[in-house]
Amino acid sequence: MQIEGSIALVTGANRGLGAALTQALLVRGASKVYAAARTIDSVTDPRLTPVRLDLTDRASITAAAAVAADATLVINNAGVDTGTPTLGDEAGLREEIEVNYLGPVAVGRAFAPVLAANGGGALVNILSGLAWFTLPTTGGYSSAKAAMWMATNSLRQNLSGQGTLVTGVYPGYLDTDMAAWFDGPKTAPEVVAAATLDAVEANQTEVLVGDWVRSVRAGLSGPLDVLYPVLAASR
Repeated sequence: MQIEGSIALVTGANRGLGAALTQALLVRGASKVYAAARTIDSVTDPRLTPVRLDLTDRASITAAAAVAADATLVINNAGVDTGTPTLGDEAGLREEIEVNYLGPVAVGRAFAPVLAANGGGALVNILSGLAWFTLPTTGGYSSAKAAMWMATNSLRQNLSGQGTLVTGVYPGYLDTDMAAWFDGPKTAPEVVAAATLDAVEANQTEVLVGDWVRSVRAGLSGPLDVLYPVLAASR
């Protein structure tokens, strides 16, 4: 689908990658961009249309779908990283699942009929290379993103009959507040935003951003020791 003339909604649009996506959409000629956030006062660009949407509040998702009933492109971008390991606090794990998996699925459920009514359009899920790889401190985040990876594959099949493109985007660590703790290489959110919109315009189903993500994806078919050398070292 073409970005020019589209009507887009971006969740988590008030900062980081979400803000970069809204700006990229405007530059490429989207006719309207709904900027969804928990607090609409945080959306200050007058070119954007603020919409309240909280992934933990199903009523707000339903209401957002009613407000943005003309949307042809929905980008599930909002997320959270609590830094909870797999054996850590269960409240943190539940928050990861709620915000990074159940919430985006609820957005897909609410907007599927909207996209169908508007010709099919596209649903984009912003995921992570950590859907395929984990660290001791990212057990909760990686697990939730892995669940959303499978949900994205399922949604692609669920929505193919109505002509909706479902695209999964898999970046590495981004240079945003969420990854401020990480001192390794990071990707600028503008790069991911551009790659995301390029993929939508090319009708691509997956976007792997960066060499690290591509190597991790390729490594899924190999021995675990390749992805996790510490396993070999501990034997």
